Amino acid sequence: MESVARPPHKFDGGAAGQERCRDFRMPLHYPRYTKSDYETMPEWKLDLLLAEYGLPITGNVDQKRKFAMGAFLWPH
Repeated sequence: MESVARPPHKFDGGAAGQERCRDFRMPLHYPRYTKSDYETMPEWKLDLLLAEYGLPITGNVDQKRKFAMGAFLWPH
């Protein structure tokens, strides 16, 4: 997963802050898929999972799988 540098910002809690965070969504449960689940998951299911968390769903199926594994799998 590629890192993106963002400029520092000051959150004032006002309308500007609310506008900035409007696309973030935190579902009730964290996905509990294994690496093998992601490797065999159909593209439509990856799209739904990424969209549920407000994450990008661009790229081919292999790129989506790599992104989902990087976002949701924790190293042991």
